[in-house]
Amino acid sequence: MAWDETSIAERARAFLAGHDPGTVDRLEFLRARFDAGLAWVHFPEGLGGLGAPRGLQAVVDLELKGTPDNEPGRIGIGLGMAAPTILAFGTAEQKERFLRPLWTGEEVWCQLFSEPGAGSDLATLATRAVREGDEWVVDGQKVWTSGAHHSRWAILVARTDPDVPKHRGMTYFVCDMTAPGVEVRPLRQITGEAEFNEVFLTGVRLPDSLRLGEVGDGWRVAQTTLMNERVAIGGAPTRRTMIGVVAGTWRSRPELRTHDLHQRLLRLWVDAEVMRLTAARLREQLAAGHPGPEGSGMKLSFARLHQEVSGLEVELLREEGLAYDDWTFRRPDTVDFIGREAGYRYLRAKGNSIEGGTSEILRNIIAERVLGLPAEPRADKDVAWKDLPR
Repeated sequence: MAWDETSIAERARAFLAGHDPGTVDRLEFLRARFDAGLAWVHFPEGLGGLGAPRGLQAVVDLELKGTPDNEPGRIGIGLGMAAPTILAFGTAEQKERFLRPLWTGEEVWCQLFSEPGAGSDLATLATRAVREGDEWVVDGQKVWTSGAHHSRWAILVARTDPDVPKHRGMTYFVCDMTAPGVEVRPLRQITGEAEFNEVFLTGVRLPDSLRLGEVGDGWRVAQTTLMNERVAIGGAPTRRTMIGVVAGTWRSRPELRTHDLHQRLLRLWVDAEVMRLTAARLREQLAAGHPGPEGSGMKLSFARLHQEVSGLEVELLREEGLAYDDWTFRRPDTVDFIGREAGYRYLRAKGNSIEGGTSEILRNIIAERVLGLPAEPRADKDVAWKDLPR
């Protein structure tokens, strides 16, 4: 069927007529919405979608506004990274098993990519996966894992062949976070919280049925995850933004205003509008599940803008901006930039230029893959991983 705005809106209204959110259990409502193809309309039928154009999701979301949602802030890694990777590389059985509980929020996902010695250069990762019959035995350490403390599953890249160059010897898996040998430890941040974790994998046995893609093809699979991650971070639509919060303070507190702060606020407001419109254009251009390197530009802009806006807010509020509400150690489910005070926003924004790909690496990607500039010399490109200096 060729879907358009009228037909997709009619389907959403028909769904609501048969599933009153006031009387239907929240989880049952979400499961029914997935089964009706109204979860992510651009996914195939039977997998939460209708095979419709991606842009029609906004029509569905408008029709279902005010109904129970799947708490996207809590399950962002599953929605933005795991799901499109599973769709692109998963078997029919994997798609059937994972996508529905992922979207409804019944199963939370995390990302086991970065390591203490492989952050910006992910391809040097050392976590090993050794095959034993129909299982893989995984040993290693991952770090900066958001939400690992409440995750059921993880997307994992591990080294399966140390005798080939670093990009060719990796394999991509789904990791059971409840499996024996998985240990999650909190990493306390500058905010006082521990949304991040380090994860130790000791003799973790994963069945081969949890492998995504071919053996040794993990780098290509991971690129799908990383490109989607950057779009999810930098290009996601938001109802309220940090620049809006600062502008609200500016309007309500005229005694804080100075000419210099006014000029900076205007410049950042323009930057925020440019980023918002660019993000909208990027989402419209995305082929289903296959974003390009342009998402790196959005993520780079997002990090810079967040840090500059949060710095302006602290300066605008003067001594009030130095206050901090609560240093109590806790392990939150989500990152709340808008619901907290200026001090939290300022400290937490410092991580934006690291998480989801460092700004330095993103500049390289933009230079080489978007602008077509010459690549940096890479002496280790054809060297077996086991022979790399460490």
